[in-house]
Amino acid sequence: MKLHPYVDFTWPELKEMPRSMPLFLPLGAGLDLEPLRRRDEAIILEPIPYGWPESGLGVAPETFKQFVDGILSSLGEDGWQEVKVLAAEGDTLPDFSAPVLRVKRNTDPAIHLPPGGRVALVPVGHTEQHAYHLPFDTDTRIIEAIGRGAHAGLPDATSLLPVLPYGVSAHRASYFGTLNAGARPFEDFLVAVVEALVRQGQDRFFFLNGHGGNHSYLVNVVKAAGERHLDAFTATAFLYLSTGDGIRALEQRRTSGIGGMGHACELETSLMLHLDPARVRMERAVDETEFISTPNYYMDWIEGGALIANPPWYDDTKTGAYGAGSQATAGKGKIWLEAAIAEKMALVQEIHEQHRRRMARRAGPLT
Repeated sequence: MKLHPYVDFTWPELKEMPRSMPLFLPLGAGLDLEPLRRRDEAIILEPIPYGWPESGLGVAPETFKQFVDGILSSLGEDGWQEVKVLAAEGDTLPDFSAPVLRVKRNTDPAIHLPPGGRVALVPVGHTEQHAYHLPFDTDTRIIEAIGRGAHAGLPDATSLLPVLPYGVSAHRASYFGTLNAGARPFEDFLVAVVEALVRQGQDRFFFLNGHGGNHSYLVNVVKAAGERHLDAFTATAFLYLSTGDGIRALEQRRTSGIGGMGHACELETSLMLHLDPARVRMERAVDETEFISTPNYYMDWIEGGALIANPPWYDDTKTGAYGAGSQATAGKGKIWLEAAIAEKMALVQEIHEQHRRRMARRAGPLT
């Protein structure tokens, strides 16, 4: 049996796969895949790392169901005829919109964070098309590496959750295979994750975002969590390399002009060439930089202008790329990854300082 990782494809490759091929969505790592080998071929998606009680970070069953069903709905809309959730024997699960295949689990997936006083890093990526030359998990792998780097650099000041590989893509219908958990299910799920972490004694949270489509929804998560948990400090940031130092690191080495960095672009392709070069098909890269631009609306890594809009992607890109992937190099990727990690480490320190000052002010005399 050949078990194809969903995220290894590009969107045109996945579109050519027969819709009768079984798909499996795992809950957690360490599942025994032997029962899947009874089939000729199947496709396996990235595992959802938490949300059910046995993961160590459980949320309300209905909240978890809506999040998982959002992902399953995307697969159904794309025409996959046999989709199953893959879960361990004994896992406590709601009734999803797809059947559950129970298997043994070889490793314990339970998440155990150290006691509070650290910033809990919550990396959020996505499973999304990245043109003809990058795999579906580009956003996930990049933000996972940034999160690991920040945690390694500040091991006593941070804790690290497993990366969440599913987010929001309003444009999913334009390019086959892009998934979409749905805006409200995504927000509700992550607000509930903060709630679960607060119950464990955590009081500082930093959502690390690897996918531009997640950003506005993560802002809503931060706002809701801030209103509900007054003694905690919850934050996010626009992607990465978006502070002053990060922007300078980009500008010093980029060779593309405005429009060269957006999606499957010089930046993301460089990062993937550094992180996982065997999965980058540089010979297939197509530069698309002719975004329909007006003075207050244009595309680049830090989007410009006063207008906020969400037009169809197919107006601007045929391949799914926004940018100049052909100008990427692994050398740039190494430097930009190091800069992104340094940026997140600085923001972690700022979160600690924000929390310290606020607690000190509350404890001081009233004036």
